[in-house]
Amino acid sequence: MRDTCQTGVIAEASKDALFLTFNQTHEPGALEVVRTALSSMPALQSRFRERYPEADLHLVVGVGSAYWDRLNPAERPALLRGFPALENGERVAPSTPVDLLFIIRADQYDAVFELGQTVMEMLRDAATLVEEVHGFRYQDMRDLTGFVDGTENPQGDDRLAVALVGDEDAEFAGGSYLHLQRYEHDLSAWQRLSVKQQEDTYGRTKVDNVEYAGTEKSPHAHTKRTSLKHADGTSMEILRHSMPYGDSQSKGLVFVSTCRTPEHFERMLASMVEGDEEGRADQLLEFTRAVTGAAFFLPSSTWLAQLA
Repeated sequence: MRDTCQTGVIAEASKDALFLTFNQTHEPGALEVVRTALSSMPALQSRFRERYPEADLHLVVGVGSAYWDRLNPAERPALLRGFPALENGERVAPSTPVDLLFIIRADQYDAVFELGQTVMEMLRDAATLVEEVHGFRYQDMRDLTGFVDGTENPQGDDRLAVALVGDEDAEFAGGSYLHLQRYEHDLSAWQRLSVKQQEDTYGRTKVDNVEYAGTEKSPHAHTKRTSLKHADGTSMEILRHSMPYGDSQSKGLVFVSTCRTPEHFERMLASMVEGDEEGRADQLLEFTRAVTGAAFFLPSSTWLAQLA
């Protein structure tokens, strides 16, 4: 599966990224332009990696859950479904579906920028840009709240086992289910908390990133709400590719979950927003709010290349 998957699905974290979402237009021939463009993406990544050999550049292509059947009505990933919109008072997870997602990331922003411009030009008359967000590495892999992000990510070959569809859906082996959310942080409110209050909200220490013992965690702690297990005791894992973003107007996190099944993310999201059986939800959501939410499938590079 490593040989057929999109490399950005399992690659290590990058310094910079562009998150681009599009909706197909209704112009005559737009669908065929999109199909042709998507089929060229694996080769386009290869050309840019040769042009920027030190950048460790990756291009990830995602097809929206509602758009899939227009793009490829003959076959569909077995578990592909819409984003689960949730609401519980101030805690919300909206569903804002879009047709296409491109994540471009590298350790050189000029490579990211140039590839992004190329993708947008290829889709110029066939798809309308919905949102463009520049993600960046903040300090030593921290969120803008000051806490290390992605601590629980699988490592080594475990990344493949967690993120990539296998023989359970052989037609789409090497693909991955991706969920995308953009969160806006209320950093003014967050910074009014003491460091200890912030640590209790996360369930781990801020400076040295040590997780609290289970008995010391609040049931509302973020790590408590997202550390879920199957009935057999095995952990529900996802591979995160989240990155901070920000400007003078808004600041937050682009949250990206990849997994061989959508169930793990869906269960985590419900645990955060709706809480446990006693309604104890994620306290972190008092300081950050999701403003987008969409579900995608990331086909393998082999599948993309034959699309046209």
